[in-house]
Amino acid sequence: MPNTAIPRDTVHQHSEECSDMTMGFQTIATRLLRSQNRLKNFMEQNFTDVDPMAGQVALYMLSVSMRVFEQVGGRMKKINSGDIKSAQKKVHSAVDSLLPLDSDFPTRAKGVEWRAQPNLLDEILWALYERDDDEKKEEEEAVLDDKQSAMIYIMLWTAIEALDAKWVPPNE
Repeated sequence: MPNTAIPRDTVHQHSEECSDMTMGFQTIATRLLRSQNRLKNFMEQNFTDVDPMAGQVALYMLSVSMRVFEQVGGRMKKINSGDIKSAQKKVHSAVDSLLPLDSDFPTRAKGVEWRAQPNLLDEILWALYERDDDEKKEEEEAVLDDKQSAMIYIMLWTAIEALDAKWVPPNE
């Protein structure tokens, strides 16, 4: 059973703070990714040979997602390979319902009601699909095609399922 969803405005605020830090966020991202090395390795292994640029975007978005959990508070336990496999199995059960990889992908993804941290996942969908390409270029962000964006989303969804399963929110 997923934790209570972090409110959308909180997710957006913390995500934007990471973006506003520009290079200053790099130290935080490195620390966060190092703290969940198995999750970082899982992401890297799935992108290294396939699409290194998308892999860099995915790692950045993973570190922002981890920062959102950190900023909200509570305690994050270490994720092990069993946690990742469990999350993969859960996410893969819904992948067929998300296809094809077209402009309606985000709508179908948002329709999966059992997603852990749906507001965080919706923020990821917004960043991957709904932001203007001009805005991305202005902020020197990569412009990705639908296939790359969907691959990143599915990998991050898996990561967030694993993170949420290991997160003890504040006051619990």
